[in-house]
Amino acid sequence: MNAGDSNRRHFLLAAAGAGLAGAGGCRPLPPPVPPVQWVGDTAGRGHRLRTHSSGAKDGAPGGVLGGAPAVRRAQIVVVGAGVAGLAAARALQRRGLDDLAVLDLDDQPGGNSRGHHMAGLDCPLGAHYLPVPGPHALVVSEWLHEIGLLHTSHGRSMPDERHLCHSPQERLFIDGAWHDGLLPPAEPGGTTLAQYRRWAREVARAQTLGFAIPTTRARWSAALAELDGQTFATWLDAHELRDERLRWYLDYTCRDEYGADASTVSAWAGLHYFASRQGFHAPGDDAPGRDAVFTWPEGNAWLIRRLAQPLADRLHAGRLAHAVRAEREGVQVDAWDIASGRPERWLARAVVMAVPLFVAARLLADPPPALVAAASRMRYAPWLVANLALREPLLDRGLGAPASWDNVRYGSPSLGYVDAGHQRLSPAVGPTVITAYWPLATTERGALLADSASDWGRRVMADLQVAHPDLPEKVQHIDLTRHGHAMGIPVPGTRGSAALAALSELRGPVQFAHADLAGYSVFEEAFEQGERTARTLAGR
Repeated sequence: MNAGDSNRRHFLLAAAGAGLAGAGGCRPLPPPVPPVQWVGDTAGRGHRLRTHSSGAKDGAPGGVLGGAPAVRRAQIVVVGAGVAGLAAARALQRRGLDDLAVLDLDDQPGGNSRGHHMAGLDCPLGAHYLPVPGPHALVVSEWLHEIGLLHTSHGRSMPDERHLCHSPQERLFIDGAWHDGLLPPAEPGGTTLAQYRRWAREVARAQTLGFAIPTTRARWSAALAELDGQTFATWLDAHELRDERLRWYLDYTCRDEYGADASTVSAWAGLHYFASRQGFHAPGDDAPGRDAVFTWPEGNAWLIRRLAQPLADRLHAGRLAHAVRAEREGVQVDAWDIASGRPERWLARAVVMAVPLFVAARLLADPPPALVAAASRMRYAPWLVANLALREPLLDRGLGAPASWDNVRYGSPSLGYVDAGHQRLSPAVGPTVITAYWPLATTERGALLADSASDWGRRVMADLQVAHPDLPEKVQHIDLTRHGHAMGIPVPGTRGSAALAALSELRGPVQFAHADLAGYSVFEEAFEQGERTARTLAGR
């Protein structure tokens, strides 16, 4: 978020409470913020590792001694129960390595894919959809077949349509009205449409370079390395793609996928978003249709439950791992059981570090040079996720396209909101929950931690009211979730980093499995990394 975005946000805050002048010329006070609270927030737990790392070396984090640790054993310990850690555990079990333990800081597994329940309804705390896998995402496709989301018909994988995003899928609020889809409208014969078509040609050209999801399925080349070495904005300028509406749309896609705009992410990342999928098609040109996505009211927590269920009592939530040491006969993991307030010491033959690289570098007593180098390069985007319980749906006011699953306002500092109730099959109109997503600049991480829930609630309300003036009278309460290090940002040089490649090749008792190893964070990449690590350990 740049300074202009910040100024716009503060303007909206003021505008939200402004009304027509009364008889005395006074403006009313801003409408009161409904009850608002932080939920699913474990920043304090994680920061104990950061601020008290010296004390963590001797048992309890923060130097608080809890007596001798309880010694526990497992053949393999997985640190982190996000998508990568759960996928690694699943793949290990499938290979007969069932003597394992999965430790996680949070009280529920899933990392950025956790779910929530408010006002009697499910809603997401983070990631909220999964695209139907493309031809390269073989590992994810296999699992989706296993759980019934995909089935084979006439030799082709077909999705279970009950779990696909219902129509209408997306809309954009621009020029005072809602428009179908997220691409800003363009006048026939105008400059914007010409720029859309120019961009479509560049994406088609990029598709010949071998982009793929997961990225491990694509051969790295000098052409891709050149794209990785510059920002996306620099590349767009060089290719004379400067139209305001096109650039807003491309900034939006980067913020949605990577948590940062085109001036921050690499040109490889900006092109990868389109070239690894169905490409880009200008309005009026032949197109295969929108990418089909799976989604649920609770978001990707639906998938997490199915990954975690087979683990049963092998999953140990509420564990703050704070020291990992490779010993002569295996690996030692020191953790803190938050619920009981007691230390644990896990002894294992091998450990899977399924946590962000900067966390892995802090946990390991003797981190390998490749990890130190890779962690120092990574940058992470902070996110705010706001769930608003509404007593009834928001009004459309007859302004164009009808209410959709994904609803975005042109020029907003947020990414808009999704309607958790959109996926319900019941035709009844009643209470619902909308989930607003705010990717923040790295410089705003401190404000995300320090500012009150009420402060952030006001910002969210002010942003949404621009398109929905009826919002204040319908909001019952707001639950906020902060992700201080939500996802790795693929800044220039990240994807082609030699350190990342070296980490993937390590063959010791400590293995790494996280989407960071792909240079950016999506479900398919994390799942692939977990599977790859399990193959490595099973091969030993």
